[in-house]
Amino acid sequence: MEAAAKTSASFTLSWRRRILFSVVSRALAAVSRRDGTVNRRILKFIDFRTPASSKPINGVKTYDIVVDSTRKLWFRVFVPTQQSIEDLPVIIFFHGGGFVFLAPDQDIYDVFCRRLSRKLPAIIVSVSYRLAPEHRYPEQHDDCFDVLKFLDDEENCSKSLPEKTNISRCFVAGDSAGGNLVHHVAQRACEFNFQRLKVNGVLAIQPFFGGEERTNSEIFFDGKAPLASLKQTDWYWNVIMPPGESYNRDHPIINVSGPMAVDISKLDFPATMVVVAGFDFLYDWQKRYCEWLKKSGVDVYLVEYTNMFHAFYVFPELPESEQLMWDVKEFIQNVLMKVNLKKTGMENTVAENGTQFSKEELGKIAVPTP
Repeated sequence: MEAAAKTSASFTLSWRRRILFSVVSRALAAVSRRDGTVNRRILKFIDFRTPASSKPINGVKTYDIVVDSTRKLWFRVFVPTQQSIEDLPVIIFFHGGGFVFLAPDQDIYDVFCRRLSRKLPAIIVSVSYRLAPEHRYPEQHDDCFDVLKFLDDEENCSKSLPEKTNISRCFVAGDSAGGNLVHHVAQRACEFNFQRLKVNGVLAIQPFFGGEERTNSEIFFDGKAPLASLKQTDWYWNVIMPPGESYNRDHPIINVSGPMAVDISKLDFPATMVVVAGFDFLYDWQKRYCEWLKKSGVDVYLVEYTNMFHAFYVFPELPESEQLMWDVKEFIQNVLMKVNLKKTGMENTVAENGTQFSKEELGKIAVPTP
């Protein structure tokens, strides 16, 4: 399903955002060394963190859970306090940052996941995975997938998530580099026999993909669009690949739909919502990803914000950022409705009759607990 483009194709940035993007871009360039290492001591000066809070902030409480202390694998849980827990979907979220930067407790993602939790509403599990270049592929992917396996265990789940949480109403989501991770985690989930957890859908927000080819959007927006350039993205790809492995941007971890892509056509790959922005440096790779998913038989929901840029959703004052919350909510409701209809044997009947549901009706449909 392809959604209509959101807003008109004109690109404007306030002077405040231009200054912010300029500062962030310069800071990233300053700490990204030519030898493939990161100066994390400098990063500490701009590393703003938000502690977990059992006292609700904007209607959402948070707490942190350690999965494996030896590899510093943990996640932050966001729980809306004015909702019935058993009715809420669970969204396991992987943050962006080029596989190199950021974490769930940094201000930018604490605020974003809190908004997501409140607006949908949903229980958000925001994962802190190991970062490159200190930890390279497949360590990030292993960490993210291991969180799913951790929550599939009944004892772990009961200790980590609120009572009556329905882990069968699970979605995996991520933005930018997290959008890349979410594809690979979903692929692995299709091949794993979970006992309780079920991945019903995938939410890839402006996913970070690439390839040996230089696409039109990469060439056109190089040095023009915020937060991305050929030099910086090539550096990210180089530092995530294992030492000794030949550097090839058509590696299936980077170019998921390219010549070395893993065939998912025989997998029961979940319905996938892909968010793209017209002024995103990565636009062409994201659109190719959508087309490849469709050819692989995946139920795809493409949502395009034609006059937005990479990471627009972290600015709550933007109307498009607010619209994204509603689009995600509608996607989740549609997917859960289809899951419920399939379980009750009504899916074919509804398809034949062309039955339509209002948003209010969709919100009332619940997925039975297995």
